[in-house]
Amino acid sequence: MTTPFSAALSQIGPDSDVVVTSRVRLARNIAGLPFISRASNAVRLEVMRIVRRGVDQTARGGADRERLRWIELQTAPSRDRILLAERHLVSRHFAHNEGPRALALSHDEHASIMVNEEDHLRIQCLRAGSALPEAFQAAFELEDALSASTQFSFHARWGYLTACPTNVGCGIRLSSMLHLPGVVIMKEADRIKRASHDLHLAVRGYYGEGSEAIGDFYQFSNQTTLGASEEALLEEFHRVILPKLIAYERDARAAAMDRHRARLEDFVLRSNALLSAARLLTADEATKHLSRIRLGSVLGIVRIDLATIQRLLLQVQPAHLSVIDPRATEGDDIEREVRATHVRLALAHSPHAPGSAPESAA
Repeated sequence: MTTPFSAALSQIGPDSDVVVTSRVRLARNIAGLPFISRASNAVRLEVMRIVRRGVDQTARGGADRERLRWIELQTAPSRDRILLAERHLVSRHFAHNEGPRALALSHDEHASIMVNEEDHLRIQCLRAGSALPEAFQAAFELEDALSASTQFSFHARWGYLTACPTNVGCGIRLSSMLHLPGVVIMKEADRIKRASHDLHLAVRGYYGEGSEAIGDFYQFSNQTTLGASEEALLEEFHRVILPKLIAYERDARAAAMDRHRARLEDFVLRSNALLSAARLLTADEATKHLSRIRLGSVLGIVRIDLATIQRLLLQVQPAHLSVIDPRATEGDDIEREVRATHVRLALAHSPHAPGSAPESAA
């Protein structure tokens, strides 16, 4: 695995005060082969052979096209599989599943292909901030390159055929991870979830389906793929839905600062003090308090660089922490001590964010 700092999760992009990452994922299956739920190991190996051949031919298709790394998860070390899940490059189910499966991954980790997950291929492109159009273009460029050597299952009426009926049609999933502490503070989380349901959006936690919203991080994605074009879905999600969600959170933060400024500053500064002094931290504790400091950074309550906080949110996860300091694998207490020490030192040496902290935070 590469260093823990190249993932889009640890980078800054457009609207990063609210939007952590944007992702475009395409579900595709190879014509003539059964879906993964009915595929034998022999079929899964054949899928891997076909996709790897396509990946190799894609790399040879242009002088500026990089070769994707090929990682076979059934033989990869456990820590490497967990690292991939912590970076949101594979689902946790895929990381811990059994049977022949692989990940093709670009060097910068912005493009990847999950092979033999729910579908034969899950082509995905990830970007920092609200950069869905860039991720959209990159995903379809990769799909076009693969389709030169691979025939995907397609029906003239129904579109791309997928294992899950909700993906049938164009087979595209547009998603953004948002940081919504303002919505939570103003007790508007249930309201925004209801509105998302009316807009046919899925709302999931930090690690996607089946996970909780640790640290007020939520993933929003479209649920409609049948009867709509990819371009229309992108236009609605990026130009209409995402700006509304961003504005809702920014308005909630402004309202919290206006109505409950002392309480909000206390909320942020207590977390900053705790992380700056703690000697033992669990991953969930660190994520929760880093989330509060992240809010404080963008509001000017604390002068801590947002990029530093983004990296720490990734580094405090168990597998990433063990890369930084192998002692983290020696037991729960040692892991908690290593995490607290790393966070404390990183915050102490963080570059200052632009602007000045308010007088009450001085």
